[in-house]
Amino acid sequence: MCHNDTVTVTVDQKNFHIKRGTVLSQCLQNMDHPCGGHGKCGKCKIIAHGALSPISPSEQQRLSPEEIRCGVRLACCTTVEGDCEIVTAILQGYEKEKIITDGTMPAFVPDPSFSRYGVAFDIGTTTLAARLYSPSGKMLAQESRRNPQAVLGADVISRIEASLRGETERLAKLIIRAIDEMILLLASQANIDPLEIDGAVITGNTAMLYFLTATSPKALSHAPFDADRLFGETLSASALGLQSLAPNAHIYLPPCIAAFVGADTVCAILSTRLCEASEPSLLADIGTNGEMALWCNGTLSVCSTAAGPAFEGVGISMGMQGANGAIDRVRLTETGHLDVHVIGDTKPIGICGSGLVDAVACLLEADQIDETGYTEEDELTVSAPVILTDKDIRMLQLAKSAICAGLLTLLKTADISASNISALHIAGGFGSYLNKINAARIGLIPAQLTEKATAVGNAALAGASMLLLNNAYRAECACFAQHANTIELSSNPLFSELYMTGMTLEAIDW
Repeated sequence: MCHNDTVTVTVDQKNFHIKRGTVLSQCLQNMDHPCGGHGKCGKCKIIAHGALSPISPSEQQRLSPEEIRCGVRLACCTTVEGDCEIVTAILQGYEKEKIITDGTMPAFVPDPSFSRYGVAFDIGTTTLAARLYSPSGKMLAQESRRNPQAVLGADVISRIEASLRGETERLAKLIIRAIDEMILLLASQANIDPLEIDGAVITGNTAMLYFLTATSPKALSHAPFDADRLFGETLSASALGLQSLAPNAHIYLPPCIAAFVGADTVCAILSTRLCEASEPSLLADIGTNGEMALWCNGTLSVCSTAAGPAFEGVGISMGMQGANGAIDRVRLTETGHLDVHVIGDTKPIGICGSGLVDAVACLLEADQIDETGYTEEDELTVSAPVILTDKDIRMLQLAKSAICAGLLTLLKTADISASNISALHIAGGFGSYLNKINAARIGLIPAQLTEKATAVGNAALAGASMLLLNNAYRAECACFAQHANTIELSSNPLFSELYMTGMTLEAIDW
């Protein structure tokens, strides 16, 4: 010890001196805390020995007796009381998540907003994706990674709360550092000097752009949820705090529509050419924050619903991202058994969002779950050792009901049925792996849209790339943002009714 209030903590064989009484999660800056450090998700497992606080009730609930015997703790629930030793890497088999960077772009003639090289970024709540381009429109490199802001919570609400607690600058620094690192990797792949990159477009939902620019999200934290900054701005790299680019490099932040319908939705509308459709069409970005748009009779209507991170594998007892070891597809065999596909063709260690949807649909068909989500078993085995609990099923019900209720609210408000929709564009990484038949089977999307649904990949990044490569699209996006009809769901009685009735695991015909 250095003095009475300071203790030595050894983290992965490196010594640190910290104040007695510090919560371990504050020491482990690079560890994700999807629940915001409230001990609810059980994802911050470490091995810890030494002078530590007693096992908390949250740990008793989320750790097995064997884990407790082996010294496994939850970092957010454990306080340092003296010298101790920490090992962070306790889960083996987790490799880099397969993050979708591909997205459909229509043909267009480049008129770039940069001279030498340009980068397009999509800052998602869960993941980051980027592309490097030449002025001709040729993609030279692409990169992706997890959003490091997850250390302060898996969802937007958790991060807004963190910002209001005084973490605004930290949220900005986390994302700026990640962008800088990705730019250096992109430049290295293309064998160019990063200082030659003289233009960028960075898209994301409204909150993500607030965090990027260290803007207080207070306006987003309470009713009436009127954003006080909707972007559509050009900043210099130095003003944003980026170190990898020349100080005067231009960074364009596309316009947002509303507090929870962001620039990522605007970019997705652009890349899918939603507003050029001759017949009614839908766009849905299904993720932690589900954002949806309807083009009908010359009117663009949008809404947003907090689906929660279940589709990202967060909050699920054995949930994980789409990395090696994750069950991503499940089917019911003729003999009534579950047959699974595991990413990396290895032994399963968890289940990701698409696998979760498949598993519940198959268990419904096998009569192991009823339409209310009830099961007689405490745990249902998908493929040993991966199980689902009744809480996992409930989490999926909450998430899928929020998405479907949002889609139906758009349709009902426009007085149009699902059968009149010509296309449903499903954007995002989760949508790229989603089995549409199973999605309809559990009521995630209306049954009439099954054959009309198409995965469009990372439509937000595709739209950001279009804005980077052709200046004319900026006026088009400004028009989307200015004229869109925003349907606020938080106080909408129709949405509330549809949300409650949509909780059952039944196909919805509307």
